[in-house]
Amino acid sequence: MSIRTFVDEHYRHFNAGALAATARSLTAFLNDGGRLFVTLAGAMSTAELGRSLAPMIRAGHIAGISCTGANLEEDIFNLVAHNSYERIDDWRSLSAADDTELLQRGLNRVTDTCIPEEEAFRRIEKHMMKRWCEASENETACLPHEYFYDLLRSGDLEHHYEADPSTSWLFAAAQADLPLFVPGWEDSTMGNIFASRCIEGSVLESCMSGGIAYMIELAAWYQHTSTPLAFLQIGGGIAGDFPICVVPMLTQDLKRKVPLWSWFAQISESSPSYGGYSGAPPNEKITWGKVDESTPKFVIESDASLVAPLLFGYVLNL
Repeated sequence: MSIRTFVDEHYRHFNAGALAATARSLTAFLNDGGRLFVTLAGAMSTAELGRSLAPMIRAGHIAGISCTGANLEEDIFNLVAHNSYERIDDWRSLSAADDTELLQRGLNRVTDTCIPEEEAFRRIEKHMMKRWCEASENETACLPHEYFYDLLRSGDLEHHYEADPSTSWLFAAAQADLPLFVPGWEDSTMGNIFASRCIEGSVLESCMSGGIAYMIELAAWYQHTSTPLAFLQIGGGIAGDFPICVVPMLTQDLKRKVPLWSWFAQISESSPSYGGYSGAPPNEKITWGKVDESTPKFVIESDASLVAPLLFGYVLNL
């Protein structure tokens, strides 16, 4: 039984029904010539979402991605250090002393998964430092993801892969030269490392373009995109807030005529509340000029690590 058949048969009501309705609507949208813009918050790369997102990229369904700095780097960390990751099954029972021991062993925990400092962070830092130093010397600047794309395309990591590159969404994105936007990149391990190297004078801060440059790039890209765009918000936070705002920025601040987002869905465990923007109902976005009342809108209140692979598998008819 395919994922599509399974979902159609068993996912009828509640959040299961919401997933099925979202999957059918998105599949029809893509079949009609639309494309999907995805935003990644949370720890989706450490959850290895690339196993289902990379095939979506290779199939041509993904128009662009906005992600946190953590999701950008953690995909490549897994690619080169997979064998040194540690899985903790009973992670809810860990004591403060247990987590202190993990720290002393150089293991950084993300729920049930520990990322190894030396094999992941420091291995990638060496390659990034080379690129940051060259850019500093040449007085050039790149966006954060462009350094990652250059590293993946250079072949410098080919003999260091410990995970299958076909399961890496960042590898697929680099191969496709997919538009990528990483707002708030400095809020990440590599972003912290970059800031530390700027403080000690090893590299120039000016070699790294930032959030305003990303918004300008996003605005130019959005205005020149002729296909209808669906917006899939996985989690909340800056990864979703940043790109969806490009429409009101263009229409309200620049007084330019551009289409609103043509389709919207969010996967989130956050309920609507004061400060709980991740769970804000889609209709609230109408008041901000991001979508309108006719835009198809879906909300799936569930764990994205469960839902997103099913949604992508449904679209791909796996």
